[in-house]
Amino acid sequence: MLTFLKTNSSHPHFIELVRLLDADLAERDGADHSFYAQFNKINMIQHVIMAYESDVPVACGAFKFFEEACVEIKRMYVVPQYRNKGIAAAVLNELELWAKEEGYTSTVLETGMKQPEAIRLYEKSGYHRIPYYGQYAGVENSVCMKKIL
Repeated sequence: MLTFLKTNSSHPHFIELVRLLDADLAERDGADHSFYAQFNKINMIQHVIMAYESDVPVACGAFKFFEEACVEIKRMYVVPQYRNKGIAAAVLNELELWAKEEGYTSTVLETGMKQPEAIRLYEKSGYHRIPYYGQYAGVENSVCMKKIL
């Protein structure tokens, strides 16, 4: 049975899953990884969802303030052997519900062209592509998306 925990970026299970996420992204992004890594520091993230299957940490996601009434979805990851079971969508849903509880009305996110499964997840979850924002302006490997909550 899948259970969720609301926590922050100091949680040891989140730190471990982010380490695995960064290793996966380094392989996918190759030389571009260092550019993206600078925007993915976790030390200031106060809103993290951890997903557990029988007390085993299997997935995570987070959000942080982006601009008035909008948060940015960050650090989404599912352990490989737990993929294709709807866990990422469940984590994303929990993040969106929490953001709404906090008074936010929209979310944005950035993912990479080399992450087609993430793009499909976000599109199926109601996200639509938007122009590049902030540090991603002109970065051809980036896909920026938004959802009204």
